[in-house]
Amino acid sequence: MERPRVDFYVLPTADTGARLRFACRLVEKAFLDEHRVRVRLDGDDELAAFDDLLWTFSDRSFVPHERCAGEATTAPVVLAGVAIPDPEPGDLLVNLGTDVPTSWSRYARIAEIVDADGTRRQLGRIRFRYYRDQGLEPATHESGSEP
Repeated sequence: MERPRVDFYVLPTADTGARLRFACRLVEKAFLDEHRVRVRLDGDDELAAFDDLLWTFSDRSFVPHERCAGEATTAPVVLAGVAIPDPEPGDLLVNLGTDVPTSWSRYARIAEIVDADGTRRQLGRIRFRYYRDQGLEPATHESGSEP
């Protein structure tokens, strides 16, 4: 399998809602391009918030998705907590978690969304260095960049 492309989207605000809305637009775009997407989130609260937001972030949007408990699924968009293993490779991994996914190499593309929150920014830098240490060349897209 070819090495994944890694994109870091750096947002100017520390607003968690803005970070999640940006992720929704990214997921919607990938879904419309017929890619299989996995969204990796920390904790049940963030998972529930993102699940709800995918239904409501845009009046004109419909992104079919389901939560994963570790089993294979046919849904084009899968939401999972960081502890849930990936049963199969996919096209795009949107990492909203704080650490590097252990299965990162099974994806064609990885999207890391980093906002201005000091802790999330620092953890994003650690992930960036990790990917670079693995021989990848992460791209950085500053605020206002379209996913």
